[in-house]
This record gives sequence, C-alpha cells and structure tokens, in this order.
Amino acid sequence: MDIQKITLANGCFWCTEAIFQTLKGVKSVTSGYISGHVKNPTYEQVCTGATGHAEAIELEYDADELNLDELLLIFFKTHDPTTLNRQGNDVGPQYRSGIFYHTEEQKQKALETIKTLTDKQLFDDPIVTEVTAATEFYPAEKYHHNYFNDNSNKPYCAFVIQPKLNKFVKEFQDKLRPGTY
Repeated sequence: MDIQKITLANGCFWCTEAIFQTLKGVKSVTSGYISGHVKNPTYEQVCTGATGHAEAIELEYDADELNLDELLLIFFKTHDPTTLNRQGNDVGPQYRSGIFYHTEEQKQKALETIKTLTDKQLFDDPIVTEVTAATEFYPAEKYHHNYFNDNSNKPYCAFVIQPKLNKFVKEFQDKLRPGTY
C-alpha cells in the first residue's frame, strides 16, 4: 500500500465528501478548513468568509489503487474550477477551488492537469483553481463528518448533493468502491 494525503477544496465539503467517499482506493475523507489566518476556526466563523479558510476535504488514498492523475481529474470534473470564490449558490472565499499539495509531485501533477485541461478547452472559462502548499488543516465539527450519509433526507442533500453524486456515479462508475452505489 502506498498511502498518500492530499487536501482539496471544491465548494461545500458536504458535497465533496459524499463524492470522494465512494472512490476505490480512498481510505479516509475528513471535512475541514485550510489556508486561513484564524487558529481552530468554527464553521460559523468560516462561513463569514473573513477567516481566509476554504472548506476542504483531506483525503488519504492508496496510490496503488487510485493514482493522482485520476484523483485530480475527478476533482476537476466534479465542480466548476472556473468560478472564483463560488460553487453554484455557495458564494465566498470559503468555497474557492483549491489543491493544497503535500508533496512536490502533487504540485507538479496539479499544474500539469490544469495545463492539459486548459489546452483541451474542457471548460469555457479559465481555470482559477489555487495550487498551494498545504498549511494546517482543522477538522470540521463532528456533525459535518459523513454528512450526506447521515442526512440524505435533508433538503440540501436531496436537491444539491444527490444530483452531483448521480452525475459523478454515471461518469465514474468504474472508479466506485464496490457496494457504495
């Protein structure tokens, strides 16, 4: 096993957690906050946009099962990396697109992936994803963890997360952990 860690911000961590939890090779997904200037921020503080943090997920994955190229492609295809500080109706710097790398290889792969997607014109607008070294990651409050699985009947889950998850499952069926969907 080659366990790696990467931190990704692509909007609401409830949505991204639900997607990445279903992937083969992903060992853990932790929702939290990264890249801000307040120590131990709360959800309420981060939601103001004033702490500088992004809502993010910290992933541990087995690079022998899920390579970094695949992981980054899934990251880019499951959110809009062309909108600055926004994902759908979620607006503010806490919803920015970001790759917070833990190794030089992750940094290089992220930059290469952005260049490739730009060259292929996969998106109509320029990619604005931040590629930055990981700083201290603060796990979110306990009720944010496993949010979709524990709250799938709530309106946000049914109307925002479920459609994203359905789209993801349709496109990446071969990458799903057995029995997750």
